[in-house]
Amino acid sequence: MSVEILQTHKLLDSCQAALAKNFTVHKLFEAEDREALLASVAPRIRGIAAGGRIDAKLMDALPKLEIIASFGVGYDSIDIEAARTRGIHVTNTPDVLNDAVAELGIGLMLSLSRRIPQADAFVRAGRWAGRERFPFSFELTGRTLGILGLGRIGKEVASRAQGLKMRVVYHGRHKQEKVPYVYYDKLEDMARDSDWLLVVTPGGKGTEGIVSRKVLEALGPDGALVNIARGSVVDQAALVDLLRTGKLGAAALDVFVDEPNVPEELFTLDNVVLSPHVASATQQTRDAMGALVVENLIAQFKGEPLLSPVV
Repeated sequence: MSVEILQTHKLLDSCQAALAKNFTVHKLFEAEDREALLASVAPRIRGIAAGGRIDAKLMDALPKLEIIASFGVGYDSIDIEAARTRGIHVTNTPDVLNDAVAELGIGLMLSLSRRIPQADAFVRAGRWAGRERFPFSFELTGRTLGILGLGRIGKEVASRAQGLKMRVVYHGRHKQEKVPYVYYDKLEDMARDSDWLLVVTPGGKGTEGIVSRKVLEALGPDGALVNIARGSVVDQAALVDLLRTGKLGAAALDVFVDEPNVPEELFTLDNVVLSPHVASATQQTRDAMGALVVENLIAQFKGEPLLSPVV
């Protein structure tokens, strides 16, 4: 195709190669003078391949823009209302990352409950060889897992949790009739009745701070939080305070409010497992995500139905 697109952020090598094969790509993230590049190519740009923030100002600078193909399942970094009012399509990359994200969610739970990072450090430090005894940990078996956001990924987590003999309950905007899990219409009540609260709801204004201090206090000193969604979903200041004072039992976190900056108070806590936002970061999944970005762009310019439309 001779269609010209704008690539706003660095993407996976396999994705960039496929973009270059199918389109004329202008890489905004590599430009020494971004404004000059935009000025020269803006009248010809029909699509954006994106991996980060896209605002109304950029959309207005591209008069022929038809589609924003986002690399990621979350699209809170894109001004969706601005795209909608301008008639610009937005796509994301759902489904292809469900398994990878669900796996990490379960992995974080196992790491936290069985103290795997501490056990590794214990062995490396020679403490086992020195006949020191490693402290007991806790099983997931028989525990109640409350899932906030029983969407595609949430369902994958739930099925894996059942394989670990956990009881699964959930909270979301609506009760789902065809799932075998107990529904809570109040998040605070679910947190109070759960041993584990796993957050996998979308980010954005609608969910900002939904895991509040009250919810965390309801989860309590014997409860554990796992966040594989967005840092903005949790009241991070309250989370740090409650972990530090023992009013919340533990937390495993893959996401943070101001990534890659992590509250330093968490570094000294033994009841926390930290991960650098890598839930979907497997080679298979990222390749599939990149392919879906390209396939959505191709579909748009061929006049075919989009594979994963948001708007």
